[in-house]
Amino acid sequence: MPQPEGAELDRVRERREQLRGRYLQPDAKRPAPPTRGIHHAAFICRDVEETIRFYQEFLGFPLVELVENRDYAGSSHFFFDLGHGNLLGFFDFPGHPHPPFDETLGGIQHLALSVDEAAFARLKRALDDAEVPYLGPDRGADDSLYIQDPNGLRVEFYQERLGIFAGERITDES
Repeated sequence: MPQPEGAELDRVRERREQLRGRYLQPDAKRPAPPTRGIHHAAFICRDVEETIRFYQEFLGFPLVELVENRDYAGSSHFFFDLGHGNLLGFFDFPGHPHPPFDETLGGIQHLALSVDEAAFARLKRALDDAEVPYLGPDRGADDSLYIQDPNGLRVEFYQERLGIFAGERITDES
């Protein structure tokens, strides 16, 4: 995807600063969010067993439920425990083609998961041992790496605590 340059880039950056000034409130003035958090994020999978083996056996996220999708007969809906009450869900749709994952405007860019330093090192070692390709650590940031799951979903493992971005707390700790 081409990136803006020159005067166009200057306009984009100026617009961002206008939006920050208009909408980004100081922490003390921000209202509490109206939700308790994300219950689950759900994605489409190509193959239920392949997805379970990748997330549970390779990455270590326990499968906590596997049921029939109430909206589509024969389709499975299943969940992995990501910790702290967060779930990662998947659906399959047997008999329907699954085009290759394509990063596009309007699509999912990636899912970022917070890990501690030890988990990050274990994951990187496991990826290297299994010769699973990944991106990162790069871009001057040695605290994240990206993989693609069997369905093409890009997953980032980020060595940053929840509520922190670029070393700065941006949300309440609760």
